[in-house]
Amino acid sequence: MKFNNLLFLFTLLGLFSCQSETVTLQTATGQTEIASDELLKIVGEAYVFGYPLVLMDLTKRVTTNIEKPHPVRPLAPVNQLGHFRKLPDHTLTAVVKPNVDTYYSIAWLDLAKDPQVLSMPATERYYLLQMLDAYSDVFAVPGTRTTGTDAQTIMIAGPNWKGETPEDFNLIQAPTEMVWMLGRIQVNSAEDGATVVKAIQDSMSLVPLSAYGKKDYTPPIGKVAPENKDIVPVKTIQELDVNTYLNRVAELMVQNPPKAADSAIVRKMAKIGLVAGQSFDLNPDDFVLKAKLKALPSFIHKKMEDRRANPDTSMLTNGWMFVKEGIGTYGTDYLRRAYIDFIALGACIPEDAVYPNCTLDANGKPLDAKNSYTIHFEANQIPPARAFWSLTAYNADEFLVENELNRFALGDRDDLIYNKDGSLDLYIQSESPSKEKLSNWLPIPKEGAFSLTLRIYWPKEEVLNGNWEVPFVVPVE
Repeated sequence: MKFNNLLFLFTLLGLFSCQSETVTLQTATGQTEIASDELLKIVGEAYVFGYPLVLMDLTKRVTTNIEKPHPVRPLAPVNQLGHFRKLPDHTLTAVVKPNVDTYYSIAWLDLAKDPQVLSMPATERYYLLQMLDAYSDVFAVPGTRTTGTDAQTIMIAGPNWKGETPEDFNLIQAPTEMVWMLGRIQVNSAEDGATVVKAIQDSMSLVPLSAYGKKDYTPPIGKVAPENKDIVPVKTIQELDVNTYLNRVAELMVQNPPKAADSAIVRKMAKIGLVAGQSFDLNPDDFVLKAKLKALPSFIHKKMEDRRANPDTSMLTNGWMFVKEGIGTYGTDYLRRAYIDFIALGACIPEDAVYPNCTLDANGKPLDAKNSYTIHFEANQIPPARAFWSLTAYNADEFLVENELNRFALGDRDDLIYNKDGSLDLYIQSESPSKEKLSNWLPIPKEGAFSLTLRIYWPKEEVLNGNWEVPFVVPVE
């Protein structure tokens, strides 16, 4: 399925099924007339184009709605670091498909007034500091893969900054004034996280350029807005009507202007009066058109939900959904960008990590916890990772699985037992296996559907070019 065929999706619902009428709009440049079907199409395209802007803003509002950085969760005021200091378990239900491989170190940057200086200590531990612009495109990833393991001082500046870069600073100029720094640091165990990784996080710092080197600098107290407390970004965004949503897009485009490549959609939006910094009010007299505009947000989200629930089986390899391109950077494929943000805002680019996901066994049947399964990796088929890899099981709600070992993933950091020929067998079942298989057991729920996610951090070239495949998940007879 092509992600950019928005008109086709709208037609499926019948949004263009009636005869088009001419609509008169009052825009900033005066009155304009436009056919109702063209108006609907442009509004739909604008909605999809602006999806990352609004979703990023909602995520920023709820995760920076705090006076001081939280002690164990990645919540912090704007331009301050928030660290995750505890591996998730089955009790975590705030996010779906949490990973148990890394601690997050997160910061929301506002670069309007001053560049921000991020200091990272020297470490042999694998890490990445992924930076997303306001449109959720990854524009820089300092870290082990790209900049090595030496200590570094990174200055992140806004798109309009013209100053001089201090000596020994690594300048990263962001495309937008809103930036989400989403750092990940490898964690090998709970004890490792509480000692080694915590020490790395404690050695990180983030200060404005104007305060860099000043010992008496104290970060400002964050502002807490009661209306932001209960935001659930992927749900809250669906509750915004078209006018509220597109007004927010217009507001956010002021500090985060579209890129040059977006000129076509910018012209289309201007045609209906949607311009950065200007109020937008679309209130047609036509009852049918008004009803379709009201239905548009729920329609678009329903399409994305349907795609998540019913993935294109032509994209499966050995029962695994394995996307190795088109994630993290999207160009003008706005529908794909919106969909990826809907299911996994902040996804890594493939060069940093890939996440094959499995819901079907070798027979093409849905994974069911009443069965037991195995995965066999030949010696030359072990997941090719320059950093590390893991396999995680999730229940039907996409949360971690409660089990007697408190084991939520298996990977190359565990004491796995390999066969004499170097191959590897993993046992995926709800009940504990025999003692000799215990080290290679990945618990699954007691009943119901479940899924598996394989994470490969800093994958080798054979993963990215398609020469390596994840083996089938085989049911045990």
